[in-house]
Amino acid sequence: MDRRHFLGSALSASLAARASDLASPNNTVRVACVGFHGRGKDHIRAYTQMADVEIAALCDIDESVLDTHLSAIEKTTGKRPAAYTDLRKLLEDKSIDAVSIATPNHLHTLQTIWACQAGKDVYVEKPCSHNMFEARQIVAAARKYNRLVQHGSQQRSGIGRTAVQHIREGLLGDVYMARGLCFKWRDTIGRKPVEAVPAGIHYDLWLGPAPQHEYTANRFHYNWHWFWDYGNGDLGNQGIHQVDMARWGLGVKYPTRIHASGGHFMFDDDQETPNTLTATFEFEEGGHKKELVFEVRHWISNHEAGIGEPKPGNTVGTTFYGSKGYLSMWDEDHHQYATWLGREQQPGPSSSDAALMGNHWQNFIDAVRSRKQSDLHAPIEEGAVSTTLVHLANISYRLGRSLRFDPVSYSCPGDAEATRMFTRSYRHPYVVPEKV
Repeated sequence: MDRRHFLGSALSASLAARASDLASPNNTVRVACVGFHGRGKDHIRAYTQMADVEIAALCDIDESVLDTHLSAIEKTTGKRPAAYTDLRKLLEDKSIDAVSIATPNHLHTLQTIWACQAGKDVYVEKPCSHNMFEARQIVAAARKYNRLVQHGSQQRSGIGRTAVQHIREGLLGDVYMARGLCFKWRDTIGRKPVEAVPAGIHYDLWLGPAPQHEYTANRFHYNWHWFWDYGNGDLGNQGIHQVDMARWGLGVKYPTRIHASGGHFMFDDDQETPNTLTATFEFEEGGHKKELVFEVRHWISNHEAGIGEPKPGNTVGTTFYGSKGYLSMWDEDHHQYATWLGREQQPGPSSSDAALMGNHWQNFIDAVRSRKQSDLHAPIEEGAVSTTLVHLANISYRLGRSLRFDPVSYSCPGDAEATRMFTRSYRHPYVVPEKV
């Protein structure tokens, strides 16, 4: 890394020591938004609607995207944020309190570590890591530098909180299974040729830790999700929300056994990740066995347990099964839950109250002000555990066999090949450090 951009440990420690005051003298939280061609637009929208929150800087490697949003914020707020293409340079600004990251998956962990080292609090989109190793390192950095790091599992600030409360209070009895669904109509991405990097795109910064590869349009905006170098398939794209919700409701942490199978069906295109996948996770905690089943489908499908009804289309949500009934949550469009109780499956508590749809970004800002880790609805420790389920399932799929996982050794016992897939070869200088 260029020495001008290197954040030394002494500087990092001094900045991280600021744990009670905001940099702004008028108590305004100054936020930098990083990456906003897609999900990052929602970050910008959320912060511009908050009182005493200022978007102080924007960072994106695509200059056309950067310029568009700089102008839009200036028009809305009357202030033009500082502009950066390199996050490391942005992090030298001591007046910025927090960084909100919505870049591709393969950049999440390294960028969060950099921000923590620079004394910034972080909101990082899901999944928080690209592999198992990174899931540990991102938590280690948050703890070492005493930073507030919120994972982008926004259902934890929404109607999911009420649904989980019902489960904890025993409405469903003994909850033994959860089923997550990600049935989204995903058309073929076709094939795109190698071409010159478009003007204004800082491609080396975009590649970051990933291997060097010639530019193609399919490997860039959004479709990067379907390439192993950058994304984690739809399991790590939409599915991580439902995986996190299912694990939260079941009240479990790490699985002991994982099996995933599927494939890339129907289309002959550039996509590497499966578009159809079924993953099963077994948990044994406190003498109780529980199961989490997750399924991805990419095309025409039925609805399940009312999720997605009444109109045809996507089926995205989570269902919990217990000794007294079941509960389903709709996570797309409707944002609601419903329950069916007893052998007759009589309707129980339900809600589609918009008032229950909390603001995940506001929760993050509130925690930045309070300096209380306990105020975060989706602390990075929880996000990292859910993200490991995504990685373990993808490893099982890629190897074509079941895995056993030991959280103490953080390995797949007896399966060296699977354990080697917990990390990657990092492209210098974008290396996720062994010691944060």
